[in-house]
Amino acid sequence: IIIGGGFAGLEVAKGLRDCGAQVVVFDRYNHHTFQPLLYQVATSGLETSAIVFPFRKRFAGYPDFHFRLGEVTQIKPGEHYMETSIGGIDYDYLVIATGATTNFRGNKQLEAKSMAMKTITDAITVRNHIITNMEFALLYEDDERMNSLMDFIIVGGGPTGVELAGALAELKNNVFPKDYPELDLSHM
Repeated sequence: IIIGGGFAGLEVAKGLRDCGAQVVVFDRYNHHTFQPLLYQVATSGLETSAIVFPFRKRFAGYPDFHFRLGEVTQIKPGEHYMETSIGGIDYDYLVIATGATTNFRGNKQLEAKSMAMKTITDAITVRNHIITNMEFALLYEDDERMNSLMDFIIVGGGPTGVELAGALAELKNNVFPKDYPELDLSHM
């Protein structure tokens, strides 16, 4: 059993292709998301279908490979058994490859007022927020309010944060002047 279909889970599954064992991947989504390109979805550079790959299609032709859509609710290692949202299952070997979650460093205000970007849904939420803010900026004559709608703060200077900042700059310089000519984008 492999819990998680991110990069680690996929690599384990690929490595077990010809081992002669049954391999079952559990994930709460039925697809792998190529997370390094989530910023492209968030800034309308790519459609979601370009970075989402269904597990069943990816592993078609693998002998004795199975995918199950579900969430693991309890693991009983001494019994080699786990409970899931779709029922219990026994296992011989268990790989836990569930990835990471956004770390807000205990800052509840930041957690409540920001958007993470770990999933397709997160990226679409960010994209919709950017576009909605630009549309609303058109409606205000108050410069301060209009300008605040065009400001975006990125917390985190890792690859995703840096790429997102660059993509926003590209939008500001190349796309938004055509789409929103009535806005003064020097305030963005």
